[in-house]
Amino acid sequence: MVRVVGSHVKKVAVLTSGGDAPGMNAAVRAVVRRGANLGLEVFGVRDGYRGLIFGNLTPYSANDVGNIIQRGGTVLGTSRCPEMHTEPGRAQAAAVLHQHGIHALVVIGGDGSFRGAEALAKEHGLLVVGLPGTIDNDIVGTDYTIGFDTAVNTAMDAIDRLRDTAESHQRLFFVEVMGRTTGHIAAHVAIAGGAEFVLVPETESHLNELVEDLQQGIEGGRRSTIVIVAEGDDAGGAIAIAKQVQEKTGFDSRVTILGHIQRGGRPTAFDRVLATRLGAHAVETLASGQSGCALGEQGGRIVATPFNQACAGHRGLNLELIELARDVAG
Repeated sequence: MVRVVGSHVKKVAVLTSGGDAPGMNAAVRAVVRRGANLGLEVFGVRDGYRGLIFGNLTPYSANDVGNIIQRGGTVLGTSRCPEMHTEPGRAQAAAVLHQHGIHALVVIGGDGSFRGAEALAKEHGLLVVGLPGTIDNDIVGTDYTIGFDTAVNTAMDAIDRLRDTAESHQRLFFVEVMGRTTGHIAAHVAIAGGAEFVLVPETESHLNELVEDLQQGIEGGRRSTIVIVAEGDDAGGAIAIAKQVQEKTGFDSRVTILGHIQRGGRPTAFDRVLATRLGAHAVETLASGQSGCALGEQGGRIVATPFNQACAGHRGLNLELIELARDVAG
């Protein structure tokens, strides 16, 4: 994180980038309204970095962000932008900001979005702050990312419903949740949903042990069995794993892939509060001349992590959660 001596921010832009996450709108709302309260002019950038490069900026007033805190997705929109991986593309993005007299930017997204933000700060001297907006909860420097809590609750609600039909038919269900590189959603959903088993990328999956446990449970009279599978598990996705288990056991099973349903829907109160706190703090950080960092919450406090650390890797899963899920499984 750096501080630009003598900087005087008058205009701030905000964009959402990468995959959408519930709570992004709450963060945008907080940026706009906190900026207005500080006497700043705030611009919303449509469609992420692509909109920035092509000059799709709109002045936002406090009234413009009314009635969006409860909405899922992102009202600003997001898109892929390969141009941001090139120096000319980033130079064009910076030029657009300078043309509007904007020298400060809030980027809401994941680590890929933060890399673009870091490059804009380093190469073009812009004041840039990132907010962790991703359901994966894998950003270094924060206990929770914007959207994670909603995604977990959405998946948990689906599993509660599946449990009803699984119990009725004495059936085995494999439920795949998002998580290509990390099992945060899977671990939390397994515990909250009372799943019997959970498979995540962070631990090696032994299907022979899974098969043995499944046989013991079902033969012992268990009426329903839920297996949570993170999409990036080393044994494959839920379809591949279910097929292997069925070949070994002959058990009738069903597969449910929750997919992008986990990204949508009204954000939970937790995500709205987290996003609002981070959004407001982002404006205050920029107004003070600080830049080159991602904000997050650790132990209830808002903290800043330099982009090079926030982008260094994925936040690891607490493996005690996996042990807990297995320990309390039926």
